[in-house]
Amino acid sequence: MTLACSRSLFFMVFIAGALALGVSYYLEYAVGLKPCGLCLLQRICLAVLTGVCLMAAVHGPGRFGSFLYWLLGLLCSLAGTVTAWRQVLLQGDPVQQLSACSLSLADPFASTPLVYVVQQMFKGAAECAQISWTLFDLSLPEWSLLFFIAMTILSVYQLLRVVWIACQRPFSGTSSHRALVGD
Repeated sequence: MTLACSRSLFFMVFIAGALALGVSYYLEYAVGLKPCGLCLLQRICLAVLTGVCLMAAVHGPGRFGSFLYWLLGLLCSLAGTVTAWRQVLLQGDPVQQLSACSLSLADPFASTPLVYVVQQMFKGAAECAQISWTLFDLSLPEWSLLFFIAMTILSVYQLLRVVWIACQRPFSGTSSHRALVGD
């Protein structure tokens, strides 16, 4: 039994990503939480994952297209997992070890290469280590980490499933099983 058809599964991941994005914007604009650099990187990864899943749901790809879409989804969810994991680690560190000045996001993008800005964000600032909101005793980066891990597991499972099905049925449309004499 298959988990679900690929198109509807892409749509469900799109809905989950859109809800997570909606919650992050609600917490920023209605509750007043200010996102740090790592939070914004996680939001970008989530937005790209959501966009890829929307395109896949609308497109309704075949076997090769599903493989490519799930691979893109895996890359986005792995990037989100790494950034969320780094922020969870920063929250466990003493704040005194982190840099006191926070990185203003408008200035570095204008004059500095993107790779350097991302490296500075991963070094961490004091604002990345603050826990300002919890639900069921889990901070926002921990919830984000759980979501991205779930999407990574789903993407890996679907990639393996697509490869398994491709090994069972050849592209030519002919059966990979021998025809019986009585057929």
